[in-house]
Amino acid sequence: MATEPAPAGASDVARAHDAILKMQGEHIVSFAFDETVLLQPGYERHPAKRSGADEVVIVVEDSPTRIVLQHILVSPKSGHVTKHWRQDWQYEAPSRFEFSADQTWTVRALSPEETAGAWTQCVYEVSDAPRYCGTGKWEFEGDVATWTSDTGWRPLPRREYTQRSDYNALEVVNRHTIVPAGWTHEQFNTKIRRSADGSQAEIAREFGFDDYIRSSDTDFTPAYDYWKATAGYWARVRQRWAAFLSQPPGLRLKTEVDGMAMIMPLFEQAAAVQEGKEVADAEIDAVFAQFVEPAGTAAAE
Repeated sequence: MATEPAPAGASDVARAHDAILKMQGEHIVSFAFDETVLLQPGYERHPAKRSGADEVVIVVEDSPTRIVLQHILVSPKSGHVTKHWRQDWQYEAPSRFEFSADQTWTVRALSPEETAGAWTQCVYEVSDAPRYCGTGKWEFEGDVATWTSDTGWRPLPRREYTQRSDYNALEVVNRHTIVPAGWTHEQFNTKIRRSADGSQAEIAREFGFDDYIRSSDTDFTPAYDYWKATAGYWARVRQRWAAFLSQPPGLRLKTEVDGMAMIMPLFEQAAAVQEGKEVADAEIDAVFAQFVEPAGTAAAE
C-alpha cells in the first residue's frame, strides 16, 4: 500500500528545527558593531566596537515546533559563570511581544499570513526579561540554512545604554546563518529617538556581526554545573515572565533601563539555589511584584 505524502512544507519544518539545534554547543564568540550610514546633520560616527566571549548554548526545551536555547558565559581564566541571554523559537507562533515604549513590551496577535511557514524567535535578557522578537522563514541553499526576521523593535543593548542617551530604540532586522564552523548573527540596526507623541528621528544605521565558532579550547564544566543546579529555579522564573507575555497586554518594568534592580535579586536567589538552599515561590513572586506590572499601567513617578 502506498504511503500518504507528507504534509506540504513538513520537510522544511524539520530542516529548520535541525538548523536551530545546530546553534547549541561550545563557542568562541566575537562581536563587531559599526555605525555605517549617518542620518542627522552634524552627527559624528561613533567608534566601532569589538569584544568577545566564551559561550556555551544549552538546549532547555526541544519539540518539533518549539526550541529554547540558553546561553551561558564562562571566563577561561577564572571559570566564572554568567547566565547570558536566551532565545526561544516557535513555529507559526500565535503571538509575540514587541518593544513599544521605554521599559514596556506589549503582546500582539500574529495573523496567519505573518506566520504561515515562519518561525518566531524571541530573545530574553539575562534575567529572562523580554528583549525583542522577530518572525521569518528559514531558507536553505545546499547545506546552508538562513533565517531572516521581519523588521521589529528592540531596546538599546547593554553596550550602548551605559554610554548613550541620544536615542532610545533600535529598529532591527536579524539574520541567523548556520555555517560549517558554527553560526553567525547579523544585525541590521537603525538607531532611533522615539518621542512620547509618536514622532521619531533616525540617528544612524549600524551593522552588527556576531560570529559563533565551535571550539573545545575552553572548559565549560562550570557552566554545565551551574545550569544543572539552577535550571529548576530559572524554569520557575520563566513561568512568571510567561504569565505576562503569553497574552495581552504585556508588561512594563519598574526599573532603570539597565534592569539591575531586578537582575541582582534573581541572580542572588539562583546563587542560593546553587549552594543547596531553598528559594520559595513567594520569594520569586516578591521580586516580580516589586518590579513588573502589566503594560499600560501609569508610569511611576
